[in-house]
Amino acid sequence: MQLELPATSLPSAGLQSLRFRVTAGRFAYGLLLILPSLVFLLPFTVWPAIKVVVSSLFLADIAHPQPSFIGLGNFAAEFGNEVFWQVMRNTVLFAGFTVPLSIGLALLLAVEVNKKLRLVGVFRTALFYPTILPTVGAAAIWLFVYAPGLGLADRFLGLFGSYDHNWLGDPALVLPALMVMMIWKQTGYFMVFYLAGLQGLPQEVFEAAALDGARGWRMLRSLTIPLLSGTTVFVSTIALIDSFQTVDQLFILTQGGPNNASNLLLFWLYQEGFRNFNFGRASAVTVIMMALLLAVSLVNYRQLDRAAHYES
Repeated sequence: MQLELPATSLPSAGLQSLRFRVTAGRFAYGLLLILPSLVFLLPFTVWPAIKVVVSSLFLADIAHPQPSFIGLGNFAAEFGNEVFWQVMRNTVLFAGFTVPLSIGLALLLAVEVNKKLRLVGVFRTALFYPTILPTVGAAAIWLFVYAPGLGLADRFLGLFGSYDHNWLGDPALVLPALMVMMIWKQTGYFMVFYLAGLQGLPQEVFEAAALDGARGWRMLRSLTIPLLSGTTVFVSTIALIDSFQTVDQLFILTQGGPNNASNLLLFWLYQEGFRNFNFGRASAVTVIMMALLLAVSLVNYRQLDRAAHYES
């Protein structure tokens, strides 16, 4: 509720003082509402982020146990490293394929399991099951799927006369193999959001479109996708962040190999910090990753949110 007073009811100084107190009260009330979140956000998110930015400006490795200030030296060393640029390329390709494919497949599956089908609960559970698997357990499953000659992938392709692929040892196949596993793992998670969105849409709109003769793809393209654009904004942001945080699968399946063909940014950070023990450069990689995630999330949100439809 806004306070409205006649211009002549109070002196000018008193009116300004009253407005200041009202504004300060609203600010204090808003701060009080977010205080429970700030109790955890400040010490466990904001402060570590500040610390890692400061650490990125220091030389700290086995040869220099006492950190020394070098400014942007760690960033220059990373940008001058060919492996770092290969890792960046892998990460961009990984995100560029897994995010749109996972989202598109999740939307199509949500549309199908939203129908009144027999055993629809079983189908929903089966599609969501990969999501609840521990990442390490899922990676172990796919380790057997990709076993050369004996795994499920080679057994299936053997039906068409193609045998014995070294899925995780061939530089040309390893990144696509990881993409397939990632899509399998996260599609069910995104499907749940789209399913919730579909069940909240006004059904009379679809009934009217059906009376006008809209079916199948036309219904999906002209109604379902636009009406779910708000859900897509959220899902795509989560998917982009997840694509940059892939590390457990690499640790189990490839260790970033062969020859860094499957190395991604978060695993490269782990290698710099806990294998090379170069904590200054690991901090620099962390800052780069944070900046990339922030930039990509903001661009994605601004571009998609402009055309998003939200229920009033």
